[in-house]
Amino acid sequence: MRLISERTDPGSRVRWKYYVAAGTAVAATAVAGSIAVDPTTSWYRALSKPRWQPPPWAFGAVWTPLYASIAWAGGRALDRASPPDRKPLAIGLAVNLTLNAAWNWLFFRARSPRAGLLGTLALDLSNTHLLVRTALSSRSAGAALVPYAAWCAFATVLNADLARRNPRGVRLRSA
Repeated sequence: MRLISERTDPGSRVRWKYYVAAGTAVAATAVAGSIAVDPTTSWYRALSKPRWQPPPWAFGAVWTPLYASIAWAGGRALDRASPPDRKPLAIGLAVNLTLNAAWNWLFFRARSPRAGLLGTLALDLSNTHLLVRTALSSRSAGAALVPYAAWCAFATVLNADLARRNPRGVRLRSA
């Protein structure tokens, strides 16, 4: 689908290498982040959580299409970007994906809602930067990132509530 307002050169062709690169980077992010996540640990189960927190299965159901949209948007924006804009866009995407995966390690592996909150706040800033930079190359790619930014903003609110409810973390007794 092409937005009428987007400029296209009739002689241009899609450079699939950008879609492959973005897809590979997103897949690596998903794997790297998922390694750290385990909602079945006694630490996570012992956290005080709000009633409005989605069930664990919802996160996988939401992240799968979000990762697909990030991969498509990244590939499209890199394909449409002018040569001088391509490298800063690629760096912005790489930073964003690094922050995306890092949150899982800060929250779950470090067992720190506070560190997770700092990570998700940094991710929100990166999302804003990435969304704007992406939209400059392709409006449709920028629009495709809006659900990702919205979900991350929701996750920030949830993470902030978890940090508030669990100010000292959870200390489990050894058996």
